[in-house]
Amino acid sequence: MAVAVSLRYASHEPGPRPMTEDKGTHAIPPWTVAELPQPQALSWRNWASFIGPGIVMMGIQIGGGEWLLGPTVTAKYGGGLMWIATVAILLQVFYNIECGRYALWCGEPVFTGFMRCRPGPPFWVGVMLMLNVSALVPGLSTHGAAMIAALILDRPPTMADRGLITVLAYVCLFGVALPVLLGGKVYNMLQGIMTVKVVVVLSFCLTVGALFVSWESWWNVFSGFLKFGNVPISNGQGSEDVTNGLLYWWSHGEWPLVSTSGLVVLGAFAGYAGGGGLANSTYSNFVRDKGWGMGGQVGAIPSAVGGRSVSLSHVGKVFALDHENRRRWRGWWRYVLTDQVLVWAPGCFMGMALPSLLSMQFARHSSITPDQYGVAQAIITADGMRHAGWTPGLAKALWVVALLTGLMVMLPSQMSIVDDFSRRWTDALWSASRRVRDSMQSHEVVYIYYAILFFYVLWSFVCAYFFSNAPKLMTDFIANFNNLAIGVTSFQLLWINHRLLPRELRPRWYQSLGLAGCGAFYLGLATLVFVYKVLPYARG
Repeated sequence: MAVAVSLRYASHEPGPRPMTEDKGTHAIPPWTVAELPQPQALSWRNWASFIGPGIVMMGIQIGGGEWLLGPTVTAKYGGGLMWIATVAILLQVFYNIECGRYALWCGEPVFTGFMRCRPGPPFWVGVMLMLNVSALVPGLSTHGAAMIAALILDRPPTMADRGLITVLAYVCLFGVALPVLLGGKVYNMLQGIMTVKVVVVLSFCLTVGALFVSWESWWNVFSGFLKFGNVPISNGQGSEDVTNGLLYWWSHGEWPLVSTSGLVVLGAFAGYAGGGGLANSTYSNFVRDKGWGMGGQVGAIPSAVGGRSVSLSHVGKVFALDHENRRRWRGWWRYVLTDQVLVWAPGCFMGMALPSLLSMQFARHSSITPDQYGVAQAIITADGMRHAGWTPGLAKALWVVALLTGLMVMLPSQMSIVDDFSRRWTDALWSASRRVRDSMQSHEVVYIYYAILFFYVLWSFVCAYFFSNAPKLMTDFIANFNNLAIGVTSFQLLWINHRLLPRELRPRWYQSLGLAGCGAFYLGLATLVFVYKVLPYARG
């Protein structure tokens, strides 16, 4: 039987106590105590129980950045700016493992942890709403609709095809909401779809890359991951070149002047590389729903059909730090580290490199420009394949398969955004609202989740119409706002893992430094874009 617990009780050491309702606040009740489940040994025999959150996150995040911004950057600058992705992905590893740490300890998503801190849930719900603004702009479904239009028209769409693309965007938004209705756990559905997506997309890119891409392009892209300090600068002739800012400072005694358009590209590229924004925080939700650590004692969000046996506790559960639970904790911690270091991070590097490789090789064969319908770089790459001098049959096949692969990228990622938004606000209401805790049983979380999902999709229909003629604006806005979100929450995550977790389980100094570096990197990019791009525009 579960009992209320404070950190002092659970860890057998003096420590801070989560805010409780008996202090006259609207805070979340304290954790309860349960047994930490025994993890299976990491081995090929148990691979099915291990593969999960990392590949789901990878499938989600092979989307806007990898299929749109990465190819756009390499088509324009070559591989010289890929080092931005290196920094972004490595710093996000620190962010993700700290999300996993919190979920392993108490089975709660990190945003519930934020709301356990003062001044209380109402304040943090407001912060979440502000940081979640970019999720209200359905950019990927519009790009997916443009790819379907290209298949229907047998040519790249233009602004004249806006009506068709808007209708198709509505169909896409409706279609991506359907899969989350089925199965037992919503998480299980996501894991299945994202695993198929990762295999199909990376297999297509590897096959085309190995058969049709020059070794010079391979070297250009992959060496670019290590060209730290390269930045785009204006060459005074209406275009841009790439130079190394560190070498420029060493030889000239001053930093190069980065073009403002290039600055937005850098910010957007970093905002989409790996995960970015609040998408990374969902790793804690997936750790819980996979059943890792104390997630196995808390439950998961059920689907509408077939999820009657799945329930979700309103508050998290923690474990006593005895010798046996410490041993089990180390086993679960190896799950998170292996998942991030051996699955998620390498997958993100490949997911960023391979589409960029195809763009560098084939985009020059296309006669269309992004201005014809936003930043449809994936369509430009597919059109370049069709005009690269192959036989008519091969050219047609590559055009069709490239567009279908693009759909395989965009639509599951848009589906994950629908789920991510609904999941985040469901967890917020499920734990933070006293009325919900008092009136709804553990299996009724499904009602909140699908109510939020319905209204989110309805809003997306409206938003898709108003932004249908500006997909590039959607992409740049989402990416650069993501930088602010992940920057702010990096420091929040650092705070709760040092404040709410027992001393033995807190981040070590180098892990704290990596997470702080993640916050500083993304807040720095967000500040630069705001100062040099947004403020001058606002001033007229």
